[in-house]
Amino acid sequence: MNLASQSGEAGGSQLLFANFNQDVTSLAVGSKSGYKFFSLSSVDKLEQIYECSPPSGVPHLHQQMVSDIPHQAPCLSLPLKASTRALYGEMAGSGILKAASAVFWFLSPFGHLLEVAADTEDVCIVERLFSSSLVAIVSLKAPRKLKVCHFKKGTEICNYSYSNTILAVKLNRQRLIVCLEESLYIHNIRDMKVLHTIRETPPNPAGLCALSISNDNCYLAYPGSASIGEVQVFDTINLRAANMIPAHDSPLAALAFDASGTKLATASEKGTVIRVFSIPEGQKLFEFRRGVKRCVSICSLAFSTDGVFLSTSSNTETVHIFKLETVKEKPQEEPTTWTGYFGKVLMASTSYLPSQVTEMFNQGRAFATVRLPFCGHKNICALATIQKIPRLLVGASDGYLYMYNLDPQEGGECTLMKQHKLDGSMETTNEILDSTSHDCPLVTQTYSTAVAKGPHVPSSPTALAYTDELGAAGGAGLEDEASALRLEDSEHPPMILRTD
Repeated sequence: MNLASQSGEAGGSQLLFANFNQDVTSLAVGSKSGYKFFSLSSVDKLEQIYECSPPSGVPHLHQQMVSDIPHQAPCLSLPLKASTRALYGEMAGSGILKAASAVFWFLSPFGHLLEVAADTEDVCIVERLFSSSLVAIVSLKAPRKLKVCHFKKGTEICNYSYSNTILAVKLNRQRLIVCLEESLYIHNIRDMKVLHTIRETPPNPAGLCALSISNDNCYLAYPGSASIGEVQVFDTINLRAANMIPAHDSPLAALAFDASGTKLATASEKGTVIRVFSIPEGQKLFEFRRGVKRCVSICSLAFSTDGVFLSTSSNTETVHIFKLETVKEKPQEEPTTWTGYFGKVLMASTSYLPSQVTEMFNQGRAFATVRLPFCGHKNICALATIQKIPRLLVGASDGYLYMYNLDPQEGGECTLMKQHKLDGSMETTNEILDSTSHDCPLVTQTYSTAVAKGPHVPSSPTALAYTDELGAAGGAGLEDEASALRLEDSEHPPMILRTD
């Protein structure tokens, strides 16, 4: 999710974007200096898988050494002459060289130059397809341009330009979704061709949408109204509308599918009630209440892999975890005590109360909670099993990833186990921060104030060309033949290289 505030800052850190991959095995981070991937296989150590950032503090590569290298391709690997390798051999250890231009060059230990375009700076969107090498990138310098790359080989597969700023990109093994403010583009991930365009959607300046990761239930959810909480559910395989769900009275703030694509969690801008619906039927399955005293801005929703737990984070210091379980009705028994009789009368009286009050009696409360050491920072949460223990992960705009233990049997308050720095020194902090030691006042803003605050949408310095028929121009690097690209488990991304 976008971690930058309306002013363009990201909580004092260099982070602009952070998101977990589809199975929560890695974390993608976009920053003012590029993007990185981290493995989530361990709690004690946050292993950096890959980093793409313009180098600094290294000598310039002499211009005549790269004069014969074409600069039109943003990513290219070329052999280096023996004399050049000898001259810059000492730089091979760091693997970094810099050209006297807007293009950066990395020297590999194998004597190859890897060219990285300058638009890898200010990465505002970076999405990875599961644990593959396929990555979708959008930068603030070209906010209308989507680049799809094979990051391990340093090659760009294709790029597309759109009519407006790209607000979100979603991936699964079947589809790639590009969300603009008033349209959605559905690409076939095997050849990156545009299959369908959903036009004239209600204004969606936050780029809110969710894509199921299931191959069998490959649904897309997005707001159906800008004034109330309607959810449009679209079948991305058969390319047709599946359902419209009246989820909330207030506009939507967050959406999330479970791993099977059969459940959809929703939250409104009011932020007090979380609902879960069956997909594609749209039947309400669960309703949870995260609070009644104040309205909050929901940052993210996330299911556990097994679909038993649902986490929700906001601009407050509390993360709520709900348990999706149906309470079995006990056989009716006559109360034998005065308190039992009073309780029975109280429950029976709820049928005479207003529907809003009755709903509050029936709404579930949090199974577990997390007390963050901050409030007011944008953040994204996820539930994962790491080293055979259920964990709650929170990546925040303060530049840290927080890891908590979740007790799946007892719930309660989760324990902070580790926090890892995501930018700068890449340090790991062993000190457990106490949230009470931070100046973290309660959010007292009104609902109208929360609604009035809109997300920051970066403006494009130049208008990029696009076609009127599709609204997306590009596909550079794709072959004309309509040959399907293989997406094997060991190598998900398409392997078509650039030809321009």
